[in-house]
Amino acid sequence: MTRPTHRRRRPLAVLSLLLATLAVLLGPAPGSAADDTSWWNPVARPAPDSEVNVTGEPFKGTNARGEVRGFVDAHNHIMSNEAFGGRLICGEPFSERGVADALQDCPEHYPDGSLAVFDFITKGGDGRHDPAGWPTFKDWPAHDSLTHQQNYYAWIERAWRGGQRVLVNDLVTNGVICSVYFFKDRGCDEMTSIRLQARKTYEMQEYVDRMYGGPGKGWFRIVTGSAQAREVIEQGKLAVVLGVETSEPFGCKQILDVAQCDREDIDRGLDELHRLGVRSMFLCHKFDNALCGVRFDEGALGTAINVGQFLSTGTFWKTEKCTGPQQDNPIGLAAAPTAERELPAGVSVPAYAADARCNTRGLTELGEYAVRGMMQRKMMLEIDHMSVKAAGRALDILESESYPGVLSSHSWMDLDWTERVYGLGGFIAQYMHGAEGFSAEAKRTDALREKYGVGYGYGTDMNGVGGWPGPRGADTSNPVRYPFRSTDGGSVLDRQTTGLRTWDLNTDGASHYGLVPDWIEDVRLVGGQDVVDDLFRGAESYLDTWGASEGHRAAVNLAANAPASASTSEWWTPFVSYAPGRAVDGDRGTRWASEWSDSQWLRIDLGAPRLVERITLDWERAYGKAYRVELSDDGTTWRTAWSTTSGDGGLDTARFPGTTARHVRIQGVQRGTGWGYSLVEVGVFGS
Repeated sequence: MTRPTHRRRRPLAVLSLLLATLAVLLGPAPGSAADDTSWWNPVARPAPDSEVNVTGEPFKGTNARGEVRGFVDAHNHIMSNEAFGGRLICGEPFSERGVADALQDCPEHYPDGSLAVFDFITKGGDGRHDPAGWPTFKDWPAHDSLTHQQNYYAWIERAWRGGQRVLVNDLVTNGVICSVYFFKDRGCDEMTSIRLQARKTYEMQEYVDRMYGGPGKGWFRIVTGSAQAREVIEQGKLAVVLGVETSEPFGCKQILDVAQCDREDIDRGLDELHRLGVRSMFLCHKFDNALCGVRFDEGALGTAINVGQFLSTGTFWKTEKCTGPQQDNPIGLAAAPTAERELPAGVSVPAYAADARCNTRGLTELGEYAVRGMMQRKMMLEIDHMSVKAAGRALDILESESYPGVLSSHSWMDLDWTERVYGLGGFIAQYMHGAEGFSAEAKRTDALREKYGVGYGYGTDMNGVGGWPGPRGADTSNPVRYPFRSTDGGSVLDRQTTGLRTWDLNTDGASHYGLVPDWIEDVRLVGGQDVVDDLFRGAESYLDTWGASEGHRAAVNLAANAPASASTSEWWTPFVSYAPGRAVDGDRGTRWASEWSDSQWLRIDLGAPRLVERITLDWERAYGKAYRVELSDDGTTWRTAWSTTSGDGGLDTARFPGTTARHVRIQGVQRGTGWGYSLVEVGVFGS
């Protein structure tokens, strides 16, 4: 629905003078006169500059149910030109000196791209290209050029005008890539880069604000809470969320399997990131670190990253046969000669068995501490890039605490985890694949979204060296026809022009961020309106997950330090106790262990009748394959509340309808190993 245009009152004389002065400083572009006071148009825009090529007022407010509307890009890297030593991604998202300064190639790419090393590593060929950016843009940005800026502010503005209302800006870098890349103009410390990227994001907000008349008036709004994000979206603006995707957060790398950080480093790092405004993050990315193992990359890229893993940690990836349906990506055996030459003499990338698809490394003790630290700070955990072993344990922890703050933002999670994420209240976005592939995957998971009543998102990963949808061709049977209307119907979008170059999605593909609305229109044409409708509900669902995380309150553990007894307790030495009370003492360094036979039990006295509806069992390696959770009022007559015959160890959460009981018993039926039963910690919770 097209909304009526709202215009501001004529400004006072003094304010007019100030705005006129600002217009002179910024240099108003033709067609952006200072007297155009429509709230969605700037009072002054740098000249020359990119066009936006959208008309119509951006939608505001909520729908009839009071829900916000709009698309979510759950994974983008606006500031990655500041990462990897500062010369991997060429060009900037904004510049005080204007578009010609912002959109220029890296110095070493001149005159013909011969030294664009990373360009030909990622794209193939010899890397040669026309380095000229503004105003010709002959060869970049392009859907298959991974080293050139795709997030110029005016292109993001076009995406906002086309209906996007949430953008997650993941601050990203990789110290090893920085250290081995030939060209750099700064150091490689990851946290230093993260701080810089956060600061530059705030500077971009100020840059946009100045165009619109002052602080708080621009459309680019960094938010640090879900309520603030809703307010921004209801105003018709873009809510920008800060995330982190880096390989060694808080310096938590590992060398020869020895952690280079401790709990104090994690607490200090999480506190700093939270102060910067970060509200979501990955704990590992590309390389195994002191927190978790990673989900592998494939082919030649996987080989190159495995080399980087060795250079960073002193160890290559290690694989094992998977124990469940989830699998990590196959590493592949493709050669990567440029990367392999970096290895020391006599060292080579190992071979891997085709039937061993899982990383041996999961979530470490420090990683578990970090997950719990994120929950304490109400942050959202990104499980993409975690090995299935690490992701499974992370989901176990979140489920044990009923914590909804889990995200999969760009298709780097095993799809078998989808329902677990939705069951927790988490949010899922798909990588920005071509319209055919994106639509097919959206439809494959449509039933689960319907079941849980959630919307969908996309993760563009722009400036993230991932590659983007290529052109379907102007001769396709259902091309994007320009101009077209936005999903809400209030805006009209024509082909996007910057300088002398005009892009058409049909023939150019998704070359830069300004073509995101065009890609959504392509998805509508290929996949149908239902897919786009799910995407348009993305903003509400993302904020539901965020808000539920903020509102989460840790339940009281009724079993903490309660009297406990057991059928038996293992005894090895007088210096170590495996007594029943060790399973309820709150210390993850102690445990109860039974003797080595099947029929064993652990009983906990809650002291008085209490409402019980959730039991958590953190197993040591000696776990129960078949066992029952039993409740009793008097300690004599027992009733089964929950049971399983397929336990696999780790952290189990038993949920059942709330019932009143004083006594809880874990009754072992069949052991999962040749040892007895061993529980590190048991939790008993009510509502």
